[in-house]
Amino acid sequence: MTDINTTTRDDAHPLDEALALQPGAPGHYSGRSTPAYWNMVGPFGGVTAATLLAAVLRHPQVLGEPLSLTVNYAAAIGEGDFTVQAVPVRTNRSTQHWTVSVLQPPAPGAEPQVTTTATVVTAVRRETWSAADMALPAVPAPARCPQVGPLFPVQWLRRYEMRPVGGALPPEWDGREADSLSQLWMRDAPARPLDFPALAAMADIFFPRVWLRRARQVPAGTVSITVYFHAGAPLLAATGTGYVLGQARAQEFRNGFFDQTAQLWNEAGALLATSHQIVYYKE
Repeated sequence: MTDINTTTRDDAHPLDEALALQPGAPGHYSGRSTPAYWNMVGPFGGVTAATLLAAVLRHPQVLGEPLSLTVNYAAAIGEGDFTVQAVPVRTNRSTQHWTVSVLQPPAPGAEPQVTTTATVVTAVRRETWSAADMALPAVPAPARCPQVGPLFPVQWLRRYEMRPVGGALPPEWDGREADSLSQLWMRDAPARPLDFPALAAMADIFFPRVWLRRARQVPAGTVSITVYFHAGAPLLAATGTGYVLGQARAQEFRNGFFDQTAQLWNEAGALLATSHQIVYYKE
């Protein structure tokens, strides 16, 4: 089980500060949005997903390790305090099913409203036959891929070291159509040992695929994302502070929504997680 501290030290990693949760009533945790992961109108969606998962991992009744996480972004989380509610709705011999939500008042003194909902499945993994059908792509090593700085003036981009392999944002927003595939090496900045919340956040690190496909910076935002965890704690520990290769590609753009898939491997070639999300875009 991942250890999510309820308090942070002065030298705490920015991600640990963002994931700090104070326990209250059973299954209730208090958190606070942090400037370090701020996006355009709220926190980076990946850190929101990580926070929801962290609440489950903090719960005293949690069984096993994360298997899947689905997050639905109903509204942006604003600045300040919020509450996470994590409820284990069914526990079986090897799997456990959770509902999770974030509540925050829209204004001081107002009643809290739901901004985010999620479902989480945790599981007890057992050693058995395993195989890989999604091999690590043949790409240059991280050291051979130059690091790029933040491409937009938002804080969360500073929280990651990114080394693109291919499929970077277009140099000109000229409407020229191109492939939506991106590959890049990534890790937390400063470097931090990989755990489940950090991996969940990385699954949402990719820019909207419509920006690459159309070379137009149209408004876009994730509506729902599902992350499937293929790695257990030992594999995450073996990955440590190493780089993760992320690959993302869209599948269909239609009538204001598109979906994209993503895969995340460690440097040794082990597939750590896969994800699928549906994204809103406006022309």
